[in-house]
Amino acid sequence: MKLHEYQAKEQFRAVGLATPTGVVVTEAADAAKAYIQLEGDLAVVKAQIHAGGRGKAGGVKLVRSADEAQQVAESLLGKPLVTIQNAPDGTIVNQLLVEEGLPIEKEYYAAVVLDRQVETPVLMASAEGGMDIEEVAATNPDAILREPIDPTRGLSAFRARRLAFGLGVPKQLVRPFASTLMQLARVFLNTDASLVEVNPLVTTTDGRVVCLDGKLSLDDNALYRHKDLVALRDESEEDPTELRARKNGLSYVKLDGNIGCLVNGAGLAMATMDIIKHHGGEPANFLDVGGSASTEQVTTAFSIILEDPNVKGILVNIFGGIMRCDVVAQGVVDATKALGLEDPLVVRLHGTNMKEGKAILEQSGLKIVPADNMTDAAQKIVELTS
Repeated sequence: MKLHEYQAKEQFRAVGLATPTGVVVTEAADAAKAYIQLEGDLAVVKAQIHAGGRGKAGGVKLVRSADEAQQVAESLLGKPLVTIQNAPDGTIVNQLLVEEGLPIEKEYYAAVVLDRQVETPVLMASAEGGMDIEEVAATNPDAILREPIDPTRGLSAFRARRLAFGLGVPKQLVRPFASTLMQLARVFLNTDASLVEVNPLVTTTDGRVVCLDGKLSLDDNALYRHKDLVALRDESEEDPTELRARKNGLSYVKLDGNIGCLVNGAGLAMATMDIIKHHGGEPANFLDVGGSASTEQVTTAFSIILEDPNVKGILVNIFGGIMRCDVVAQGVVDATKALGLEDPLVVRLHGTNMKEGKAILEQSGLKIVPADNMTDAAQKIVELTS
């Protein structure tokens, strides 16, 4: 789950991190009022969408008057903003953050992520702030410094100072800079985040360390512990199909292929997509119905898959552990009849009540192609959709 920049900065301020003063607006006229309220010569109007690269896409503009702030707001609100990180048709901008301009001395990059190789959170920092970190990593990887974070105690003062010195932070700012890094690590741990990022993290000519930007992505598996953060979810930023799937207890991610996949279990779903590609096909989606899906959920899963116009066939691959194969089979039959499915359908069932499930499919009178194993299933659906 992603938060907007202004929401991320609320979490930053809660632990004492410095951010620019800002006002969130949804109307162009309010952007002019916000400029006046900030009482400065320079302000920044920033589109609030769940995508990076806003600046290069024209979603971050400097303004020097109330009229200019309103004009920029009018050019952004209600219109799609296309960045390097969102869909080809962009994301509609529904709100803006109008912030005070700051006297920037130097820009840095800082982020906290989970390093799966060392199995601990890591704080990454670079003196090349304001740039795409992917570009820095590709062209100058030595410019990115890393320090591990103790999940129980956070980033130690020693490691934070070592990062500050390594980045060439002026001596008089090392203490506040290191403190900022420690607090970013604290935000990561406090919110069960998957990513905390500030680009740029700036020092100012008047001697401050300020989070000029803010990105916060939360681990969906830990949201049950953060009901206050769940309330911040902006569903208008999410794919409608993926949103519908989640509300029905399904895990769905759209892909670019033409073979729909309905599988139980994330690992089996990944293996199913792999074996489809191995045999020359392209999966159209990742769809995990979970370990205890009902007939209704299976029907919903089918309808979600068929919303994709690229789908030319469906592969159902079920391992009956907790889930019973006969329940899935009945769901497949019901969905096929209810949706008038005409595309090729291959079903592989294995596990609990497998014989009963196969009998339901055979007695349905529908054109359902049975498969004995994953290889057989993948070969059949690739052939039928080629």
